[in-house]
Amino acid sequence: MVTPLVAGNWKMHTTLAEAVALARAIRRALARVQGVEVVLCPPFVSLAAVARAVRGSALRVGAQNMHHQEKGAFTGEISPTMLSGLCQYVILGHSERRRHFGETDDLVNRKVLKAVEHGLRPILCVGESLEERQQGRAEGVVSQSLLACLKGIGAPGGLAIAYEPVWAIGTGVPATGEQAQLMAALVRRVLADRYGREAAQIPVLYGGSVTPTNTQEFVVQPDIDGALVGGASLDAESFAQIVRLTAQVRSRAGEG
Repeated sequence: MVTPLVAGNWKMHTTLAEAVALARAIRRALARVQGVEVVLCPPFVSLAAVARAVRGSALRVGAQNMHHQEKGAFTGEISPTMLSGLCQYVILGHSERRRHFGETDDLVNRKVLKAVEHGLRPILCVGESLEERQQGRAEGVVSQSLLACLKGIGAPGGLAIAYEPVWAIGTGVPATGEQAQLMAALVRRVLADRYGREAAQIPVLYGGSVTPTNTQEFVVQPDIDGALVGGASLDAESFAQIVRLTAQVRSRAGEG
């Protein structure tokens, strides 16, 4: 059984001091929790400080994005070589990057390839818009996007996939557990077709207005291994509750 994963995407929130305080508070709140891989993804400027704040704990650190080249005249960008040794994970293809900055599947694919090359673990995000869902195109859109983003990735070691319906990101209106499960199962089928048995080691997460109140609805689903958490990850206790619930559900599933 794959280890569940819960990642907190802090987006463009927190000052340096606030990021350190939040990381320390989450560390204290989760000191006794086991069985879940927990990743904190602060803004770039806080990565080093957050990494120091969680050093010696089970918490991991991730970046929210990265450039697909190692160096060059790309003002304001962060390369994989800059992140290597600083964090373990990197979120790639988030819907906000696609929507606000025009990132395509081809560009995301180049980022995934570079992340893997430099030992970073991609949390690859895929999802459909409300219009695409209403048109009955959700499954086709997600399948095609996932395959395009994984082009050239021969082995899935270290990879995680986050299904995030674009219409649920930051809206406070999450998918239902049933909707999320159907799409997570689709993701698993696509991964299995591509990687065979190795696909079983890839965590599939749900992302989109996850809160302590609805976490259990998602993580009880057979094909969902955790969550990519946005706003709720900015509150230490709310985020800790999400992690605890995930650990409890997975523990009960293991006993069964």
